[in-house]
Amino acid sequence: QFSDTSSRKEHVKITSESKPGFLERLSETSGGMLMGLVTFLLSFYLLFTNEGRALRTAKSLDEGLSLVIPLDSIHSVSQQNEGRLVHLAGALSTSKPLFDPSYGLSIQAVKLKRHVEMYQWVEHEDSTEYEENGKIKKETKYSYNTEWKSEVINSKNFDREIGHKNPSAMAVESFTAVSPNVQVGSFVLSKGLVDKIDNFKQLSLSNLEDPHADVTRGGDYFYHSENPRRPEVGDLRVSFFYAGLSGEDPYLGSADVVTVIARQRGDQLVPYHTKAGDVLQILYLGDLSVEEVFQKEHESNTMKTWALRAAGWLAMFVGVSLMTRIFYTLVDWIPVVRDLVNVGLKAFAFCVASSLSLLTISLGWLFYRPLWAVLIAGLSVVPIVIAKSRVPPKKQQ
Repeated sequence: QFSDTSSRKEHVKITSESKPGFLERLSETSGGMLMGLVTFLLSFYLLFTNEGRALRTAKSLDEGLSLVIPLDSIHSVSQQNEGRLVHLAGALSTSKPLFDPSYGLSIQAVKLKRHVEMYQWVEHEDSTEYEENGKIKKETKYSYNTEWKSEVINSKNFDREIGHKNPSAMAVESFTAVSPNVQVGSFVLSKGLVDKIDNFKQLSLSNLEDPHADVTRGGDYFYHSENPRRPEVGDLRVSFFYAGLSGEDPYLGSADVVTVIARQRGDQLVPYHTKAGDVLQILYLGDLSVEEVFQKEHESNTMKTWALRAAGWLAMFVGVSLMTRIFYTLVDWIPVVRDLVNVGLKAFAFCVASSLSLLTISLGWLFYRPLWAVLIAGLSVVPIVIAKSRVPPKKQQ
Protein backbone atom coordinates (compact mmCIF):
# COMPACT_ATOMS: atom_id res chain seq x y z
CA GLN A 1 0.00 0.00 0.00
CA PHE A 2 1.10 3.56 -0.72
CA SER A 3 1.07 6.24 1.95
CA ASP A 4 1.26 9.77 0.56
CA THR A 5 3.02 12.54 2.46
CA SER A 6 3.03 15.61 0.17
CA SER A 7 5.29 14.52 -2.72
CA ARG A 8 6.60 11.45 -0.89
CA LYS A 9 5.34 7.92 -1.55
CA GLU A 10 6.36 4.73 0.18
CA HIS A 11 5.84 0.99 -0.02
CA VAL A 12 7.43 -2.06 1.59
CA LYS A 13 8.57 -5.20 -0.18
CA ILE A 14 9.54 -8.41 1.63
CA THR A 15 11.53 -11.18 -0.04
CA SER A 16 12.73 -14.44 1.49
CA GLU A 17 15.22 -17.12 0.57
CA SER A 18 16.45 -20.30 2.19
CA LYS A 19 19.34 -19.95 4.59
CA PRO A 20 22.50 -20.92 2.68
CA GLY A 21 24.02 -24.25 3.65
CA PHE A 22 27.58 -24.87 4.76
CA LEU A 23 28.89 -25.76 1.29
CA GLU A 24 27.22 -22.72 -0.25
CA ARG A 25 28.75 -20.43 2.38
CA LEU A 26 32.11 -22.08 1.84
CA SER A 27 31.83 -21.50 -1.91
CA GLU A 28 31.04 -17.80 -1.38
CA THR A 29 34.01 -17.51 0.99
CA SER A 30 36.30 -19.07 -1.64
CA GLY A 31 35.25 -16.38 -4.12
CA GLY A 32 35.92 -13.74 -1.47
CA MET A 33 39.40 -15.21 -0.90
CA LEU A 34 40.25 -14.72 -4.57
CA MET A 35 39.03 -11.13 -4.44
CA GLY A 36 40.99 -10.63 -1.24
CA LEU A 37 44.18 -11.92 -2.88
CA VAL A 38 43.80 -9.45 -5.75
CA THR A 39 43.15 -6.57 -3.32
CA PHE A 40 46.12 -7.68 -1.19
CA LEU A 41 48.50 -7.63 -4.18
CA LEU A 42 47.18 -4.29 -5.43
CA SER A 43 47.86 -2.74 -2.02
CA PHE A 44 51.60 -3.51 -2.41
CA TYR A 45 51.66 -1.77 -5.78
CA LEU A 46 49.78 1.26 -4.44
CA LEU A 47 52.00 1.65 -1.37
CA PHE A 48 55.29 1.11 -3.20
CA THR A 49 54.61 3.41 -6.16
CA ASN A 50 53.15 6.09 -3.89
CA GLU A 51 56.44 6.44 -2.00
CA GLY A 52 58.40 6.78 -5.24
CA ARG A 53 55.93 9.36 -6.52
CA ALA A 54 56.06 11.35 -3.28
CA LEU A 55 59.85 11.46 -3.19
CA ARG A 56 60.08 12.29 -6.90
CA THR A 57 57.60 15.14 -6.48
CA ALA A 58 59.49 16.48 -3.45
CA LYS A 59 62.79 16.41 -5.37
CA SER A 60 61.16 18.13 -8.36
CA LEU A 61 59.77 20.87 -6.11
CA ASP A 62 63.19 21.42 -4.51
CA GLU A 63 64.74 21.56 -7.98
CA GLY A 64 62.14 24.04 -9.13
CA LEU A 65 62.66 26.27 -6.10
CA SER A 66 66.40 26.42 -6.81
CA LEU A 67 65.89 27.34 -10.48
CA VAL A 68 62.81 29.59 -10.60
CA ILE A 69 63.25 33.20 -11.71
CA PRO A 70 60.77 35.91 -10.59
CA LEU A 71 59.86 38.17 -13.51
CA ASP A 72 60.33 41.90 -13.10
CA SER A 73 57.42 42.68 -15.43
CA ILE A 74 54.52 40.71 -16.85
CA HIS A 75 53.92 43.20 -19.64
CA SER A 76 57.08 42.45 -21.61
CA VAL A 77 58.62 39.18 -22.76
CA SER A 78 62.36 38.87 -22.15
CA GLN A 79 64.28 36.52 -24.44
CA GLN A 80 66.85 35.96 -21.67
CA ASN A 81 64.31 33.78 -19.82
CA GLU A 82 63.53 31.57 -22.81
CA GLY A 83 63.15 27.95 -21.67
CA ARG A 84 63.57 28.79 -17.99
CA LEU A 85 61.23 28.28 -15.06
CA VAL A 86 59.62 31.64 -14.23
CA HIS A 87 57.37 33.05 -11.52
CA LEU A 88 54.83 35.80 -12.13
CA ALA A 89 51.62 37.16 -10.68
CA GLY A 90 48.95 39.32 -12.28
CA ALA A 91 45.34 39.76 -13.29
CA LEU A 92 43.70 37.34 -15.72
CA SER A 93 42.65 38.65 -19.11
CA THR A 94 40.75 37.10 -22.02
CA SER A 95 40.27 38.38 -25.55
CA LYS A 96 36.50 37.94 -25.78
CA PRO A 97 33.62 37.48 -23.32
CA LEU A 98 31.89 34.12 -23.04
CA PHE A 99 28.27 33.95 -24.24
CA ASP A 100 25.22 31.82 -23.73
CA PRO A 101 22.92 33.16 -26.46
CA SER A 102 20.03 30.93 -25.38
CA TYR A 103 19.66 32.96 -22.19
CA GLY A 104 21.12 36.29 -23.29
CA LEU A 105 24.03 36.02 -20.88
CA SER A 106 27.68 37.06 -21.28
CA ILE A 107 30.64 37.48 -18.94
CA GLN A 108 34.33 38.29 -19.23
CA ALA A 109 35.76 35.19 -17.58
CA VAL A 110 37.95 32.17 -18.23
CA LYS A 111 35.10 29.68 -17.81
CA LEU A 112 31.31 29.84 -17.93
CA LYS A 113 29.29 26.84 -16.80
CA ARG A 114 25.60 26.27 -17.52
CA HIS A 115 24.14 23.92 -14.90
CA VAL A 116 20.79 22.33 -15.79
CA GLU A 117 18.63 20.40 -13.32
CA MET A 118 15.37 18.56 -13.90
CA TYR A 119 12.59 17.95 -11.37
CA GLN A 120 12.40 14.16 -11.14
CA TRP A 121 11.27 11.23 -9.09
CA VAL A 122 14.06 9.76 -6.95
CA GLU A 123 13.87 6.31 -5.38
CA HIS A 124 15.38 5.68 -1.94
CA GLU A 125 15.57 2.26 -0.35
CA ASP A 126 16.30 1.09 3.16
CA SER A 127 16.78 -2.66 3.73
CA THR A 128 16.96 -4.83 6.83
CA GLU A 129 17.59 -8.57 6.97
CA TYR A 130 16.40 -11.01 9.62
CA GLU A 131 16.00 -14.77 10.10
CA GLU A 132 12.56 -16.31 10.49
CA ASN A 133 11.53 -19.98 10.35
CA GLY A 134 14.91 -21.01 8.98
CA LYS A 135 14.77 -18.50 6.12
CA ILE A 136 16.58 -15.23 5.49
CA LYS A 137 14.03 -12.47 4.96
CA LYS A 138 14.82 -9.06 3.53
CA GLU A 139 12.45 -6.17 4.16
CA THR A 140 13.02 -3.24 1.82
CA LYS A 141 11.28 0.08 2.25
CA TYR A 142 11.05 2.04 -0.98
CA SER A 143 10.28 5.74 -0.82
CA TYR A 144 9.87 8.18 -3.70
CA ASN A 145 10.60 11.90 -3.58
CA THR A 146 10.55 14.60 -6.22
CA GLU A 147 13.89 16.42 -6.31
CA TRP A 148 16.02 18.63 -8.55
CA LYS A 149 18.73 16.48 -10.15
CA SER A 150 21.44 17.35 -12.68
CA GLU A 151 21.47 13.83 -14.16
CA VAL A 152 18.57 12.02 -15.79
CA ILE A 153 17.32 9.29 -13.45
CA ASN A 154 16.08 6.21 -15.27
CA SER A 155 12.73 5.43 -13.65
CA LYS A 156 12.62 2.08 -15.47
CA ASN A 157 15.00 0.80 -12.79
CA PHE A 158 12.59 1.72 -9.99
CA ASP A 159 10.92 -1.06 -8.05
CA ARG A 160 7.61 0.55 -8.99
CA GLU A 161 7.66 2.86 -12.00
CA ILE A 162 3.89 3.40 -12.14
CA GLY A 163 3.24 6.89 -10.82
CA HIS A 164 6.98 7.71 -10.76
CA LYS A 165 7.91 8.03 -14.42
CA ASN A 166 10.70 10.43 -15.41
CA PRO A 167 11.45 11.90 -18.85
CA SER A 168 14.20 10.09 -20.75
CA ALA A 169 16.22 13.23 -21.56
CA MET A 170 16.57 16.92 -20.80
CA ALA A 171 15.44 19.49 -23.32
CA VAL A 172 18.38 21.74 -22.31
CA GLU A 173 21.89 20.40 -21.71
CA SER A 174 24.59 21.50 -19.28
CA PHE A 175 27.89 22.70 -20.72
CA THR A 176 31.09 24.56 -19.82
CA ALA A 177 32.56 27.18 -22.14
CA VAL A 178 36.30 27.92 -21.86
CA SER A 179 38.02 30.98 -23.28
CA PRO A 180 40.43 29.98 -26.08
CA ASN A 181 43.02 32.60 -25.07
CA VAL A 182 43.84 33.30 -21.41
CA GLN A 183 46.66 35.65 -20.48
CA VAL A 184 48.46 37.15 -17.50
CA GLY A 185 49.97 40.35 -18.81
CA SER A 186 51.71 39.47 -22.08
CA PHE A 187 51.93 35.76 -21.31
CA VAL A 188 49.50 33.13 -22.64
CA LEU A 189 48.58 30.28 -20.28
CA SER A 190 48.80 26.65 -21.41
CA LYS A 191 45.74 24.39 -21.34
CA GLY A 192 47.09 22.69 -18.21
CA LEU A 193 47.26 26.01 -16.38
CA VAL A 194 43.80 27.03 -17.57
CA ASP A 195 42.43 23.69 -16.26
CA LYS A 196 43.60 24.71 -12.78
CA ILE A 197 41.31 27.75 -12.78
CA ASP A 198 38.28 26.15 -11.12
CA ASN A 199 37.15 28.68 -8.49
CA PHE A 200 33.55 28.52 -9.71
CA LYS A 201 31.08 30.98 -8.22
CA GLN A 202 27.36 31.19 -8.94
CA LEU A 203 26.42 34.06 -11.20
CA SER A 204 23.68 36.35 -9.97
CA LEU A 205 20.82 36.70 -12.48
CA SER A 206 19.16 39.63 -10.70
CA ASN A 207 20.23 42.07 -13.43
CA LEU A 208 18.92 39.97 -16.31
CA GLU A 209 15.48 39.78 -17.88
CA ASP A 210 13.54 36.63 -18.77
CA PRO A 211 15.06 35.47 -22.09
CA HIS A 212 11.89 33.77 -23.47
CA ALA A 213 8.17 33.74 -22.85
CA ASP A 214 8.35 30.15 -21.56
CA VAL A 215 11.28 30.89 -19.20
CA THR A 216 10.86 32.58 -15.82
CA ARG A 217 13.62 33.98 -13.66
CA GLY A 218 13.39 33.21 -9.96
CA GLY A 219 16.32 34.20 -7.75
CA ASP A 220 19.49 32.97 -9.45
CA TYR A 221 17.69 30.41 -11.63
CA PHE A 222 15.89 30.40 -14.96
CA TYR A 223 12.88 28.07 -14.76
CA HIS A 224 11.30 26.16 -17.63
CA SER A 225 8.09 25.77 -15.66
CA GLU A 226 4.55 27.10 -15.64
CA ASN A 227 4.77 27.61 -11.89
CA PRO A 228 8.33 27.60 -10.43
CA ARG A 229 6.91 27.57 -6.89
CA ARG A 230 5.06 24.30 -7.59
CA PRO A 231 7.23 22.51 -10.17
CA GLU A 232 6.13 19.36 -11.93
CA VAL A 233 8.18 16.35 -12.97
CA GLY A 234 10.06 17.26 -16.16
CA ASP A 235 10.43 20.97 -15.34
CA LEU A 236 13.93 22.44 -15.67
CA ARG A 237 15.89 25.05 -13.80
CA VAL A 238 19.13 26.57 -15.09
CA SER A 239 21.89 28.28 -13.11
CA PHE A 240 25.24 29.70 -14.19
CA PHE A 241 28.70 29.64 -12.66
CA TYR A 242 31.90 31.42 -13.65
CA ALA A 243 35.58 30.89 -12.85
CA GLY A 244 38.51 33.23 -13.39
CA LEU A 245 36.95 36.67 -13.75
CA SER A 246 39.10 38.33 -16.42
CA GLY A 247 37.82 41.88 -16.69
CA GLU A 248 36.31 44.72 -14.71
CA ASP A 249 32.65 44.06 -14.00
CA PRO A 250 30.35 46.64 -12.38
CA TYR A 251 28.64 43.92 -10.32
CA LEU A 252 31.38 41.31 -9.80
CA GLY A 253 34.40 43.55 -9.29
CA SER A 254 37.98 43.39 -10.54
CA ALA A 255 39.65 40.59 -12.48
CA ASP A 256 41.05 37.67 -10.49
CA VAL A 257 44.77 37.76 -9.71
CA VAL A 258 46.74 34.51 -10.12
CA THR A 259 50.28 33.37 -9.42
CA VAL A 260 51.93 31.14 -12.01
CA ILE A 261 55.14 29.10 -12.08
CA ALA A 262 55.89 27.51 -15.45
CA ARG A 263 58.42 27.41 -18.29
CA GLN A 264 58.62 30.40 -20.60
CA ARG A 265 58.43 29.52 -24.29
CA GLY A 266 58.18 32.72 -26.28
CA ASP A 267 55.12 34.49 -24.89
CA GLN A 268 53.62 31.20 -23.64
CA LEU A 269 53.76 29.58 -20.20
CA VAL A 270 54.08 25.81 -20.63
CA PRO A 271 54.99 22.76 -18.49
CA TYR A 272 58.54 22.53 -17.13
CA HIS A 273 60.10 19.04 -17.06
CA THR A 274 62.41 18.51 -14.09
CA LYS A 275 65.49 16.28 -13.98
CA ALA A 276 63.71 14.22 -11.31
CA GLY A 277 61.13 13.25 -13.94
CA ASP A 278 58.16 15.38 -12.86
CA VAL A 279 56.32 18.25 -14.52
CA LEU A 280 55.89 21.70 -12.99
CA GLN A 281 53.08 23.99 -14.07
CA ILE A 282 51.61 25.63 -11.01
CA LEU A 283 48.77 28.11 -10.66
CA TYR A 284 47.22 29.57 -7.51
CA LEU A 285 44.69 32.30 -6.96
CA GLY A 286 46.13 35.42 -5.35
CA ASP A 287 49.50 37.13 -5.34
CA LEU A 288 51.94 34.66 -3.76
CA SER A 289 55.70 34.69 -3.38
CA VAL A 290 57.89 31.89 -4.74
CA GLU A 291 58.37 30.46 -1.23
CA GLU A 292 54.62 30.49 -0.52
CA VAL A 293 53.84 28.64 -3.77
CA PHE A 294 56.35 25.86 -3.16
CA GLN A 295 55.29 25.53 0.47
CA LYS A 296 51.70 24.98 -0.69
CA GLU A 297 52.89 22.40 -3.22
CA HIS A 298 54.87 20.51 -0.55
CA GLU A 299 51.81 20.53 1.73
CA SER A 300 49.63 19.21 -1.09
CA ASN A 301 52.16 16.46 -1.83
CA THR A 302 52.24 15.46 1.85
CA MET A 303 48.43 15.28 2.07
CA LYS A 304 48.22 13.19 -1.10
CA THR A 305 50.96 10.86 0.15
CA TRP A 306 49.24 10.19 3.47
CA ALA A 307 45.86 9.73 1.80
CA LEU A 308 47.31 7.07 -0.53
CA ARG A 309 49.14 5.42 2.37
CA ALA A 310 45.86 5.15 4.25
CA ALA A 311 44.15 3.76 1.13
CA GLY A 312 46.95 1.21 0.68
CA TRP A 313 46.75 0.08 4.31
CA LEU A 314 42.96 -0.22 4.10
CA ALA A 315 43.22 -2.27 0.89
CA MET A 316 45.71 -4.59 2.58
CA PHE A 317 43.52 -4.92 5.69
CA VAL A 318 40.46 -5.77 3.56
CA GLY A 319 42.50 -8.20 1.47
CA VAL A 320 43.81 -10.09 4.52
CA SER A 321 40.34 -10.11 6.07
CA LEU A 322 38.80 -11.66 2.96
CA MET A 323 41.56 -14.25 2.61
CA THR A 324 41.17 -15.41 6.24
CA ARG A 325 37.37 -15.31 6.19
CA ILE A 326 37.25 -19.06 5.59
CA PHE A 327 38.20 -19.69 9.25
CA TYR A 328 35.13 -17.73 10.34
CA THR A 329 32.93 -19.70 7.95
CA LEU A 330 34.16 -23.01 9.36
CA VAL A 331 32.91 -22.13 12.86
CA ASP A 332 30.05 -19.69 12.15
CA TRP A 333 27.49 -22.24 13.38
CA ILE A 334 28.91 -22.00 16.94
CA PRO A 335 27.93 -18.54 18.29
CA VAL A 336 30.58 -18.08 21.03
CA VAL A 337 33.46 -19.53 18.98
CA ARG A 338 32.29 -17.53 15.95
CA ASP A 339 32.53 -14.22 17.82
CA LEU A 340 35.97 -15.02 19.27
CA VAL A 341 37.32 -16.06 15.88
CA ASN A 342 35.90 -12.91 14.30
CA VAL A 343 37.73 -10.67 16.81
CA GLY A 344 40.92 -12.66 16.40
CA LEU A 345 40.84 -12.47 12.61
CA LYS A 346 40.33 -8.70 12.68
CA ALA A 347 43.27 -8.28 15.08
CA PHE A 348 45.39 -10.53 12.84
CA ALA A 349 44.45 -8.55 9.73
CA PHE A 350 45.25 -5.27 11.52
CA CYS A 351 48.71 -6.45 12.60
CA VAL A 352 49.62 -7.98 9.25
CA ALA A 353 48.36 -4.95 7.27
CA SER A 354 50.25 -2.53 9.53
CA SER A 355 53.53 -4.49 9.42
CA LEU A 356 53.48 -5.20 5.69
CA SER A 357 52.44 -1.61 4.88
CA LEU A 358 55.39 -0.21 6.82
CA LEU A 359 57.74 -2.75 5.22
CA THR A 360 56.49 -1.86 1.72
CA ILE A 361 56.87 1.86 2.44
CA SER A 362 60.44 1.25 3.62
CA LEU A 363 61.24 -0.53 0.33
CA GLY A 364 59.92 2.52 -1.53
CA TRP A 365 62.40 4.70 0.37
CA LEU A 366 65.35 2.29 0.02
CA PHE A 367 66.74 3.76 -3.21
CA TYR A 368 66.26 7.37 -2.15
CA ARG A 369 66.92 7.52 1.61
CA PRO A 370 68.35 4.21 2.89
CA LEU A 371 68.62 5.28 6.55
CA TRP A 372 64.93 6.20 6.72
CA ALA A 373 64.10 2.92 4.97
CA VAL A 374 65.89 0.94 7.69
CA LEU A 375 64.13 2.88 10.47
CA ILE A 376 60.68 2.33 8.91
CA ALA A 377 61.47 -1.36 8.38
CA GLY A 378 62.28 -1.55 12.08
CA LEU A 379 58.89 -0.07 12.92
CA SER A 380 57.19 -2.80 10.87
CA VAL A 381 57.91 -5.39 13.60
CA VAL A 382 56.26 -3.26 16.33
CA PRO A 383 52.65 -4.45 15.64
CA ILE A 384 53.80 -8.09 15.76
CA VAL A 385 55.73 -7.58 19.00
CA ILE A 386 52.72 -5.87 20.62
CA ALA A 387 50.39 -8.67 19.50
CA LYS A 388 52.80 -11.35 20.76
CA SER A 389 53.18 -9.63 24.14
CA ARG A 390 49.42 -9.90 24.70
CA VAL A 391 49.43 -13.68 24.27
CA PRO A 392 49.50 -15.57 27.64
CA PRO A 393 52.89 -17.23 28.41
CA LYS A 394 51.45 -20.78 28.28
CA LYS A 395 50.09 -20.22 24.79
CA GLN A 396 53.46 -18.85 23.67
CA GLN A 397 55.10 -22.07 24.82
